[in-house]
Amino acid sequence: MSIFSNAPTPADIARITELLGRVPQGNFQVVVRTRTGDPVVLYNHPLLADGTPMPTRYWLVGETETVQAGRLEAEGGVNTAEAEVDPAALAAAHVRYAEERDASIPADHTGPRPSGGVGGTRIGVKCLHAHLGWWLAGGEDPVGDWVAAKLGTSRNDYIVSKPRKVVTSPLAAIDIGTNSTNLLITNTDGTELVREVHVTGLGRGVVHSNELQPDAIERTVNRLQQYKALITQHGCGFVRVTATEACRRATNSAVFLDAAEQVLGTRPEIIAGETEARLAFAGAISHFPAHDGTTLVIDIGGGSTEVMIGDTQFRHAMSFPVGTVVLTESELHHDPPKPEELTNAIGLVTDFMDDLLREHPDVAHATRVIGVAGSIVTIAAVEIGLQQFDATKLHGHSMSRSDVEEVFRTLATEKLADRKHNPGLPADRADVIVGGCCVLVGIMRRLHLAEITVSVNNLLDGVIAQELSAP
Repeated sequence: MSIFSNAPTPADIARITELLGRVPQGNFQVVVRTRTGDPVVLYNHPLLADGTPMPTRYWLVGETETVQAGRLEAEGGVNTAEAEVDPAALAAAHVRYAEERDASIPADHTGPRPSGGVGGTRIGVKCLHAHLGWWLAGGEDPVGDWVAAKLGTSRNDYIVSKPRKVVTSPLAAIDIGTNSTNLLITNTDGTELVREVHVTGLGRGVVHSNELQPDAIERTVNRLQQYKALITQHGCGFVRVTATEACRRATNSAVFLDAAEQVLGTRPEIIAGETEARLAFAGAISHFPAHDGTTLVIDIGGGSTEVMIGDTQFRHAMSFPVGTVVLTESELHHDPPKPEELTNAIGLVTDFMDDLLREHPDVAHATRVIGVAGSIVTIAAVEIGLQQFDATKLHGHSMSRSDVEEVFRTLATEKLADRKHNPGLPADRADVIVGGCCVLVGIMRRLHLAEITVSVNNLLDGVIAQELSAP
């Protein structure tokens, strides 16, 4: 269940009590104020704490506005408005109002529900106060338009804010990638409670067969069962599950999605590359200080790589079908890879970067570069020589291009059996990490990037941030 954040201050409650003549009930926030900050419209949760329906969604409480609307009603305004406003437009407004309100009622609520549209009626006009309140808050209400015109009221005379919500139970996000399946559980304020990163290899073999393999599906579903137990243990009220490039490519993704849904109770959502990029960008910058300039974010996954550009907000991105697993399976066929295989792999990446520069030349002028996801974090861990994963040492760590090239030369010239012994390199990533190095080296060479800063926050953090900031 969700309630609305930006809760009223004690001073607000005292003032609203004075305006109403009684203490306001239920969860609400002030969404319209006068220019001096006096409450004008309250936005109420559709249910009181005991489940009783709250009859008024947008409650007009403004000292001047309630008097003006009352006078208009006393002069026969209800009947006049009903006669002068287009009936079809009014009926549509009632439907919009009811749909917006009903969408906020918890799915598990079985008791009485508020009914009707504006003012509690499905047809006609019942209360000018209700229509004016919704209109002031930004509602598309023809009766509100009519009342405002009669009163000479303009929204520009007020401070209007959108309702925001905060969940009352922990949130969970799962990202099912080509190489790894990851979980993030946070508290209601976004504070991390659990973060799990495990290689499940769902997309292994997809580059050749275009199908998810039975053993890969089984590994991933088994990991999802463990994640489901953690989600249940923490009592998560919000759960979003995303799937990326492997499921976008595979012709039999539905087989996996069906099995995952049976385990999780939530069907994974195959997100487009653009959506993946937008979420990854939000997650990547979420735990960095504000930057006065342009940020480039590089997300190297198992099946695809996203390159994103923005400042405080995401602007645009391109998604390329080259990732650690895809590049390893398509280009690196020997152990260790032959020099010509490495050259071809890097060349494939730089070709994509040529496309990026043609379409978005501003990427060449970024003032900050951030790298996210398993490959970049692993390359940084190897560069540092971490014996054990330590997010505090990795987050914010900067690697020069020469640092990245050195890690690449070391790992690419070792046999897999020897590569596994490098400090910072998990054994289950050793077989594809050279592919990840090829992607990062190709990007840094072609875009002439001097250094890259590591973020341990990623798409999962973007999912949580999006939910907490949603209206």
